[in-house]
Amino acid sequence: MRALIRITASLGLTFLLVGGVAMMGAYVYLKPSLPDVQMLKTVQLQTPLQILTEDGLLIAQFGEKRRDPVQINEVPLDLVRAFLAAEDDNFRDHVGIDPAGLARAAWELISTGQIQSGGSTITMQVAKNYFLSHERTFARKFREILLALEIERTLTKDEILELYFNVIFLGQRAYGVAAAAQIYYGQDLDTLTLPQYAMIAGLPKAPSKYNPIANPQRALERRDWILGRMHKLGFIDSEQLTRALAAPVTARIHGIPLDLNAPYVAEEARRIALEMFGDRAYTDGLRIYTTVRGAWQAAAQDAVTHGLLEYDQRHGWRGIEGTLPGPDRDAWLTALADLETIGLLEPAVVSGVTDRRIDVIRKNGESISIAASGFAWARTYRSVNSLGPEIRDARTLVSAGDLVRITRLRGEWVLAQQPEVEAGMVALDPNTGAIRAMVGGFNYFDSKFNRAIQGGRQVGSGFKPLIYTAALEAGMTPATLINDAPVVFDQTEGATDWRPQNSGGDFLGPTRLRTALYRSRNLVSVRLARELGLDRLLQIAERVGLPSEALPRDLSLSLGTASLTPLQMAEVYAIYANGGYRVGHHLIDRIESATGEVLYHTKPVTVCRTDCAGRPVSMDPLFDNRLRPATSTLIDLDLGGSIAPRVLDARIQFLMDDMLRDVIQVGTAKRATSLGRRDIAGKTGTTNDQVDAWFNGYHPSVVASVWVGFDQPKTLGRAEYGGRAALPIWIEFMETALAGQPELRPAPPPGIISARIHADTGVLAGANVGNAIREYFLAENPPPSPGSDNSTPIVSGQDGERVITSPQQLF
Repeated sequence: MRALIRITASLGLTFLLVGGVAMMGAYVYLKPSLPDVQMLKTVQLQTPLQILTEDGLLIAQFGEKRRDPVQINEVPLDLVRAFLAAEDDNFRDHVGIDPAGLARAAWELISTGQIQSGGSTITMQVAKNYFLSHERTFARKFREILLALEIERTLTKDEILELYFNVIFLGQRAYGVAAAAQIYYGQDLDTLTLPQYAMIAGLPKAPSKYNPIANPQRALERRDWILGRMHKLGFIDSEQLTRALAAPVTARIHGIPLDLNAPYVAEEARRIALEMFGDRAYTDGLRIYTTVRGAWQAAAQDAVTHGLLEYDQRHGWRGIEGTLPGPDRDAWLTALADLETIGLLEPAVVSGVTDRRIDVIRKNGESISIAASGFAWARTYRSVNSLGPEIRDARTLVSAGDLVRITRLRGEWVLAQQPEVEAGMVALDPNTGAIRAMVGGFNYFDSKFNRAIQGGRQVGSGFKPLIYTAALEAGMTPATLINDAPVVFDQTEGATDWRPQNSGGDFLGPTRLRTALYRSRNLVSVRLARELGLDRLLQIAERVGLPSEALPRDLSLSLGTASLTPLQMAEVYAIYANGGYRVGHHLIDRIESATGEVLYHTKPVTVCRTDCAGRPVSMDPLFDNRLRPATSTLIDLDLGGSIAPRVLDARIQFLMDDMLRDVIQVGTAKRATSLGRRDIAGKTGTTNDQVDAWFNGYHPSVVASVWVGFDQPKTLGRAEYGGRAALPIWIEFMETALAGQPELRPAPPPGIISARIHADTGVLAGANVGNAIREYFLAENPPPSPGSDNSTPIVSGQDGERVITSPQQLF
């Protein structure tokens, strides 16, 4: 027996000596190739890209790894203890390695050919995660041991724990404990419970095997084992253990907790970041601050949703989405759980129906009733211009088990359906070009095509202000008479003659320019275009920033056959809002690093009214609005902070602004008087057969353009003009954008006079004329005296431009 003991002891000593020599040899061999652990003090974790609003609201996060770095003092003590109990209860006392654990791992490798348990301390896991691969070999394990010893010599225990808690993979793309708290429980780290901490602590050993989503029973067993370990180690008492063991598994997948849902904005910002940084954009923890205002963006999205739902209701019910098997409330709720809410449209299942009421179960299990007023709109869709009979019995619409959509409109629950019609909307600051809100469609996840900035649709009468601007520049006045009467244009041989029409098919005869604009008379625009000449119209369109390739080279241009985006239209109308300056647009204010350092920012081209001496005037606002390095020496020398170039004379802009205000006060956009303001202006737009509906409008502090139509062009319906389909969206948005804004009435600039004119003829009115109104004029171009022919415009020819001298040309 003694001989056996001596032999065993000798073998053990030999193994120790051989092991020691092997360790020393490995240290000497591997030490030069080991990374410098000092790097851990300045390590940059792979952190997702974040997109935020101007006011700091998170609207998106992009990146394969979801991580939210925390400091050690932000990690709750119960979570620290749960991890120590699960992974390394001797952490506070060892020097980076656990000899017993290593011996166990070595024996597994010798006996089975692979390492099963690993034997890694938390410090060794830090070494592996930051510096090494995950291969299971002796060489990698030795490097891990040596690095762990170096880490313990270099960092404090708390610094090591902080690194560990931020890098450990915990399944479901979660890296770090804070990300895991959000993904599994949708909460901040400090709001979780003891059993939830234990559940997270069970994940490092095998993130798939012990995942509470994929394997809830195994995850529960692992959690309970950790709780038992915590009790055995004195971390929790018996009462805490009992309560924690009784807690159910509450983990489920939670999306990224966003402050605001603005996917079209986020996607455009992501695209810009990817162009600038490549794939690093997803891992460097960049924070992109957009120019979007949170409240305005939310208002824009709600306005688009409500506007499209109201259009959809005007055109009838297309039927249920499907039928769920049942009746089985639990089965229904399970099916609803897999369905997404689309915008403001919740999925629901019909649980009962009478002639005057529909009972439904919401996704959250709540039962609600929809009164007759909530489904009265749902007459059967027959065509875009035809509906079925009024709904007298809800049982003709739905049955128990039917899958439908519901939403709240005007304070009540209503039956709904996903609209087929689409919209695009963008709002700008007219003085800086900053995009304040952008909505590219009803549901980004159905269609990522951004109708606010991509493609382009015919703009209809929204183009007319440019025609009228050219007319004023050519010497006409708001009181000039133009004949609103039929006109025929001969086409080339074999083609049909062009006979443009007013939308109502009527004619007003001689009409003042102001009246023709606010009543949107097509024939007046065509006559103006013919006599002004296409070259003059194309020149002014290009001057305000419109791309020449988008502009047709024929008289149809006067009726808005150019295909443009809401963003391009908003840029044009910003010129009327800001006094005549072209500002361009930009979406990104700045890009910050993970540490908050500003890397890039925009110094936008802005309207400058005072103290402008020494600042350069921008030659290309879109180019000058680009993002530039924050350290660039050029920013304050020339390109950055340029002044917006004036593209309209201040007096012409004033006249156009005043005329466009009448579009709202007495014209085709009179519905917007509901805002109770006289300092707003704009223009409706509708294309042939009501295929596209527009409203472009502004206040001196904000300009917004709205388009409504189908992606595959077809009529919206007989009565669906811009003032009905698009204007309500603009109005709802402006209710938020103009809240608290004082009424602004710009004073006429020098060189503008006002005079009383006869409302019918536009000539100067005498003191006793009853049918007189007040009108603005350029000082050098006053109204003609009584008896004069107001149909003859006063025009100055410049640079060989055409001079209009004959009233017959306009009549």
